[in-house]
Amino acid sequence: MNQDYIKPSEWSLIEEGFEPGRVKSSESLFSIGNGAMGQRANFEEQYSGPTFQGSYIAGVYYPDKTRVGWWKNGYPEYFAKVLNAPNWIGIDVEINGEALDLQQCTSVKDYRRELNMKEGWYQRSFKATLKNGAEVSVTATRFLSIDIDEVGAIKFEVTPLNGEAEIKFTPYVDGGITNEDSNWDDKFWDVSETGTQGDYAYVRSKTMKTGFDVCTGMRAALLLDGKLTEATPAASKTDFKAQLSYTVKVAANSTAALVKMAGYVTSMNHKSEDLRKASEAVIGKAVEIGFDELKNMQAKSWAAIWEMADITIEGDVKAQQGIRFNIFQLNQTYLGKDARLNIGPKGFTGEKYGGSTYWDTEAYCLPFYMATKDAQVARNLLKYRYNHLEKAIENAEKLGFTNGAALYPMVTMNGEECHNEWEITFEEIHRNGAIAFAIFNYVRFTGDYSYVPEMGLEVLIGIARFWHQRANYSAQKDKYVILGVTGPNEYENNINNNWYTNYIAKWCIDYTNKQIEKVKAEYGADYTRIMEKAKLTEAEVAEWMKVADNMYFPYSDEHGVYLQQDGFLDKEMIKVADLDPKQRPINQHWSWDRILRSPYIKQADTLQGFYFFEEDFSREELEKHFDFYEPFTVHESSLSPCVHSIQAAVLNRMDQAYTFYLRTSRLDLDDYNKEVHEGLHITSMAGTWMSIVEGFGGMRVKNDMLSLEPRIPEQWKGYSFKVNFRDTILKVEVKQDETVVKVEKGAAMTLNVNGKVLEVSSEKAVTA
Repeated sequence: MNQDYIKPSEWSLIEEGFEPGRVKSSESLFSIGNGAMGQRANFEEQYSGPTFQGSYIAGVYYPDKTRVGWWKNGYPEYFAKVLNAPNWIGIDVEINGEALDLQQCTSVKDYRRELNMKEGWYQRSFKATLKNGAEVSVTATRFLSIDIDEVGAIKFEVTPLNGEAEIKFTPYVDGGITNEDSNWDDKFWDVSETGTQGDYAYVRSKTMKTGFDVCTGMRAALLLDGKLTEATPAASKTDFKAQLSYTVKVAANSTAALVKMAGYVTSMNHKSEDLRKASEAVIGKAVEIGFDELKNMQAKSWAAIWEMADITIEGDVKAQQGIRFNIFQLNQTYLGKDARLNIGPKGFTGEKYGGSTYWDTEAYCLPFYMATKDAQVARNLLKYRYNHLEKAIENAEKLGFTNGAALYPMVTMNGEECHNEWEITFEEIHRNGAIAFAIFNYVRFTGDYSYVPEMGLEVLIGIARFWHQRANYSAQKDKYVILGVTGPNEYENNINNNWYTNYIAKWCIDYTNKQIEKVKAEYGADYTRIMEKAKLTEAEVAEWMKVADNMYFPYSDEHGVYLQQDGFLDKEMIKVADLDPKQRPINQHWSWDRILRSPYIKQADTLQGFYFFEEDFSREELEKHFDFYEPFTVHESSLSPCVHSIQAAVLNRMDQAYTFYLRTSRLDLDDYNKEVHEGLHITSMAGTWMSIVEGFGGMRVKNDMLSLEPRIPEQWKGYSFKVNFRDTILKVEVKQDETVVKVEKGAAMTLNVNGKVLEVSSEKAVTA
């Protein structure tokens, strides 16, 4: 049974009623972020019930020493940890001398949370009766400013209901925090200084090993019935914490409010010696603007994001809520301002998965950012990988590869591999192909070829060298094979000739060869520079091509399909529909040994290849492979439903496409995988966007032209989306009986709609 306590609403997440058992889940779902920092929806006040504290700073991490039972050559020395950063939200509240703690209150009524996605703020409200008999109404509102992205703002309002009350607010910043997922219970932070001055308090801390220097600062002010008081706070500090205290007598039905501006400045953006001064300055700027005006600015900034990124759905509130939640969280996680940053699978909502970058970025996130931002944002994601090329070469060298072969990491913060499960680290090498595919996809969509001669060709050469060395000749097959791999289906390890891996390896070599020829013909100076730097010869490329031209692909004549890997048909082929539902999800009920011997597929594997390389196969071939593999797919990866939704739409199986869409869009809202308390599935949220735009909308780039083949689920009256295609912003509106395409900004363009080539401009919309 999936959770269903989030109220359907087009622009908000709403929870009603206080249930301690779902606090951790809601802490994930109601998380906020601004691309530079993020915060789980923890309570500001004390809470003695189960909770998962989480405050995060983009780019700040700790190299937690690898913990394995048996060390193998080539293991990464550490697993990167997204760090729980100093707590900036804390506000202890006492009513007539008793701490406000919802776990200890005798009653909690009218409890409500709202995450307003349209304007980018989070609010919690309730009425509580404390053990001392005091009844209060509380409203806490907070947001992380997009305009001043080193600052978060909180307004915590308390109204006594049954008589005058003495209220004490103690806002603080606390560096004495830990990660839930530490391997060795190491101390991740060294707190060097705490202090207060007037209404400003701060904690200086530095990460162990990596040396990220952070000043967490705050200023606070007390309001009574909306008017600023002259209250002077009592200040105190410990080795880890700095706090201020405000005490005020409040009449019944009057409201005391504590306004807190707080946040992080780091050595990534400031000199260490200037951090405290920078903290005071940026928080001072926020205080000068004021809470209400900063919140108005937040709404305007989010309006600008939504103007381009929004997808509307008519007639299906749950579907509408789902897609907006996904788009909202993607923009909270990454806004494309800083090429040093990337998109972690949990974003700013949890600690699981450690590093900030997986192949998810290239395979799933890039299309969203290309189409809803501008080309520069997507280019920054590719530049991130170019900046890590030397580390990718080092990663390959550690595994015995030579001559500049590059193996990009499965998980990374700084380009080094930091994932320590051997079946992933050593074997899930298909991630290399996703990075090359992203270069192709970027050029295809944006029309910006300049990335290839400037940076991309060097990346492609390193990747092609890896595939050439990783394949070996099989005399028995008279073909090149790739042995000992894990494909996208992580429920098979150490298998031979995963079709998707072999196919993308061949494609990478072919694509790299074509780009070498193009750069040679059209960018002579770049060609000379790159060939000299890479020491690449025509003879070496000829050796690559032998591998690409003679790659082995397992195939079943009986079934007429490419086999996921050599031994796939040796399994006991029981379909998912015939499994006992009580055994699902199998990753929580079966041993790993049993999973590995089963035919069950975690996520699209062979079908991932059919998604990437759709034009290489007929729809009949797609249908045959979809019908063969989907019945064995358990969709226990967040990345699975979106690919299947897109392909079901291509096959015009709209009921199935809609079911998969609803699952991907509400994966976390409805907690399909029973793990939302650990954080959200940020990277798969981009797949939700793809399910509508590429699935239902049928958007492709074919023959250097944008192509649309729209379909619509019967559950919807209509839907719309926008894409920025080569600096022309198109709006696509799909109804049950027609599709309208218009240019909202930019030059006229030619596009293909349902097989017809049409001209569209700002003056001339097209209807199909």
